[in-house]
Amino acid sequence: MRHGMYGYTLGRDSEHRKATFRNLASALFQHGQITTTKPKAKAVQPFVEKLISLAKVGDLHSRRRAIAILQDRRQHFVLNGGQNPDTDIEVADKTIIQKLFDDIAPLYKDRSGGYTRIIKLATHRIGDGTDHVVLQLVGEDDSRPKPGASSRRRKQADARTAFAGQLRKGEKAQVVEQVEDEAPADDAPEATEVEADTTTAVADEPQTDAAPETDAESTDEESKD
Repeated sequence: MRHGMYGYTLGRDSEHRKATFRNLASALFQHGQITTTKPKAKAVQPFVEKLISLAKVGDLHSRRRAIAILQDRRQHFVLNGGQNPDTDIEVADKTIIQKLFDDIAPLYKDRSGGYTRIIKLATHRIGDGTDHVVLQLVGEDDSRPKPGASSRRRKQADARTAFAGQLRKGEKAQVVEQVEDEAPADDAPEATEVEADTTTAVADEPQTDAAPETDAESTDEESKD
């Protein structure tokens, strides 16, 4: 049984894995976000969170610990899209540690954790098909990156949703047509009025029959007299 084993090994030995974490964390602190594979992003996320928590302390001891872990290297920026690597590389005035302690750590003084986010993209790495993700520093006024072009499965799901909406609209149109066809049924109250008139007429008929009886009685009385 292997005790004390945790985290992602990434198919590397300890030294290679530490170097990978340092490179990914340095690129993240330099640019604010990086595009990498999902296993690497999940593996380096706790490493980055601990460094930011260490930088929030801000004392000399914390700075020396961060230098021992991350190394105090200069920031390098590539200009003009990297068309000419010999002339497009620019070295910044601040180092990675200075930017971490001076610029990044103050942004999270009121936050106790959760300094990064992982956003899955629709692209995959050619070869093994590993998912691509964006590892990004969380900020107040930053915007989430677009997840890229929609996948084939997403397009199929959107097409199904649109088709279902058309079917629902067609059913509503059919219901409206049926209601319009059944509109003459509203004249039913008039028929009931006619029936009511006939019933009243029938009810009045016995009264008309009772009149001749009274006349006959009157003639009989006259004959007796």
